[in-house]
Amino acid sequence: MGLYLFTFIWLALIVPLSAVAAPYAAMVMDARNGKVLHADNADTRLHPASLTKMMTLYVAFEAVQNGEISMDTLVKVSKKAAAEPPSKLGLRAGQKIKLRYLVRAAAVKSANDAATAIAEAISGSEAAFARRMNRTAKAMGMTRTTFKNAHGLTEKGHLSTARDMSILGRHVLYDYPQYYNLFSRRTADAGVRTVAHTNRRLLDSYKGADGIKTGYTRAAGFNLVASAERGRERVIATVFGGRSTASRNAKVAELLDLGFRRAPSRMALRAPGKPPYMGKVSKKTVTVASNNAPAPGARAKSIRVANAAVKRSLRPKARPIPAKEVAPLVAGVQDDIESVLQQVAEVATKPEAKPEVVAKVVEPAPKQEVVAAAAATEQRAPAKSVKPVVRPKQVVLAASAARAPATPARKAEVITRVSTSGGRHWGVNIGRYPSRFAAEKVLLKTALSETTSLSGALRKVVQGKRGFDANFMGLTREGADLACRRLQARQVTCFMIGPS
Repeated sequence: MGLYLFTFIWLALIVPLSAVAAPYAAMVMDARNGKVLHADNADTRLHPASLTKMMTLYVAFEAVQNGEISMDTLVKVSKKAAAEPPSKLGLRAGQKIKLRYLVRAAAVKSANDAATAIAEAISGSEAAFARRMNRTAKAMGMTRTTFKNAHGLTEKGHLSTARDMSILGRHVLYDYPQYYNLFSRRTADAGVRTVAHTNRRLLDSYKGADGIKTGYTRAAGFNLVASAERGRERVIATVFGGRSTASRNAKVAELLDLGFRRAPSRMALRAPGKPPYMGKVSKKTVTVASNNAPAPGARAKSIRVANAAVKRSLRPKARPIPAKEVAPLVAGVQDDIESVLQQVAEVATKPEAKPEVVAKVVEPAPKQEVVAAAAATEQRAPAKSVKPVVRPKQVVLAASAARAPATPARKAEVITRVSTSGGRHWGVNIGRYPSRFAAEKVLLKTALSETTSLSGALRKVVQGKRGFDANFMGLTREGADLACRRLQARQVTCFMIGPS
C-alpha cells in the first residue's frame, strides 16, 4: 500500500499540470472564401485564453480608424492594468505610454497589462470594453462567444469556440491588413523594452506561416489560431486544448497541411464584410423605458433614443458669390442683349436694306422667284420680331459659295472591334520578378493591402525575356490611375498599362 501511495505522489510531482488534458477542438478554413475544410468539436464552448486579444486588437484598430484614439495617444496605466498577472510588459501604475507600444506588446508578447490598458483607454473601463467586444463579435457572426475581459485570463462565462475564433482571425486578416504584419514580427519595440513573439517556433518552422495568435491558461490548455499562405492559397487553422507548445504546433502544422491539400489552387477572393462600427454608446442619448426584468410572456423592453436627430449637415455648402461681382456681370449681359435686339429690329424695319441682300445673291433660280421670296418674308416678319428670318433654300451667298471647297463624300466608318468591357482594358504593373511564384505572391499581398481600388481587378503574371511581370488588369483608366497613386502612397513602385 505504501509503495502505491509513493508511486502516486511521485507521478503527481513529475507530471506537469500543463499535461492535464483540456477539452480539444480544431478547425481548418479556407481564408479566401471562409469555407470550412475540416472541423472537430468546432462549436464546443471552451476557454479561449489569450486568443481573446485578437478581438481586443481588432477593436483598437477600429477605434483608431474611426478617430476615437490615435496610435500616438499617451495612455495612463491604471493600478488595475499594472496588477494583471503574467504574461505582462511590466507597466507601472501612473505610467504613460503610447498606444502603439501597447498594441505591439499585446500582439507580439501577449501582455495582459497592455491589453487591459488598451481597453481602459478606449472605453473607460474593461467591463465597458468587454461589452463592445461582444457587440462586435455578434456583428461578425461569432454566435457562441462571450467576452468578460480584454486579456483572456480564465473567468466564468468567458468562452468561445474554434469556429468563432477562425472567423475572428479571418476578419483581422482582411479588415485591417495594414496592421496584420504585427502578428508575424519575431520581435517588437514595446516602448519600455523589446519583446519576443510567443509563436516564433511555428513562424520559423512552417513555410508560409505569418500569424496569428497564441493562448494558454491552465483551464484552456495550449491554444493557437495560425494562418499560412502558399502561392495563391491561404489557410487558417485553429486548435483549442493542446497539451504542450510542441504538440500544439505539430497539430496546427498537420491541420495547415490538410487545408492546403483540400483548398483549390484557384479561388476568387471573397473578403468578409466588415462589421458595422460599434463605437461608444453614450448614456445621455440612450434611455431604457424600464430597468425591471419583463414578466414571462410580456413584451421586450423598449429603448428610446433621445436627441438622435442630425443637428448639422455634413454636406459642404455652396461657395458664396459676392454681390458686387454678380451685379456688373448681369447688367453687362442685359445691355448686350438689348443692343442686339434693337439692331435686329432696325434691320427688319428698313425696306432699303432688302435690295442689298438680293444684290449679293447668286442667281441659281430666276430673279422673280428670289424677289418674291424676299417680299413674302418681309410681309410675314413682324415689325418687332426677335426671331431671325429663315433663309430660303434657293438663296446662296456668293461669298459663301466662293469660299466653300468641294468636300468629298465621307466614307462609311467601319468598326473593327466593339469593346464589351465597359472601358476596363487598363491595368497596373507592380514590378518584374525572377519567378512566377514571386510575382503571384506579391500580387496577392498587394491585393490584400489595397482592397479598395483593386476590387474586381484580375491578377495576371506575364512572362517576358527578363522575368515575370506582376500586373493587375481589367481596370478603367481612372481606376488604374487611382490604384497606382494609392500604391505609390504605400511605397509600392507601379505604373499604368494602357490598352494594347
